[in-house]
Amino acid sequence: MFFLLTLPFRIVFGLLFAILCLPFALLALPFTLLIIPFVLLRLAIKAAVALVLLPFVLIAACIAIFVAFITIFFALLIPFLPIAFVVFCIWAVVRVASPRRAFSA
Repeated sequence: MFFLLTLPFRIVFGLLFAILCLPFALLALPFTLLIIPFVLLRLAIKAAVALVLLPFVLIAACIAIFVAFITIFFALLIPFLPIAFVVFCIWAVVRVASPRRAFSA
């Protein structure tokens, strides 16, 4: 509500300062025209660097995603290691205790 109350003052003072700054903006226009080639050169250099670095960044991102998946996989499976150890021990005891069968050919 306060914004709506001060809106007329913002409009009036915004227009007043815009009109006061207009001559300075018109004086700065030739200098900004001199800067345009340098801005375009900067854009071209950044585009070339991005084009060269893009494959390396994509490879690094793929490796990072693979490592993250492996980490999540192990983080989910590590709590099951005690259960797997107990199952292995039972299997080993059953294998040792069971009699060997002779295979007839």
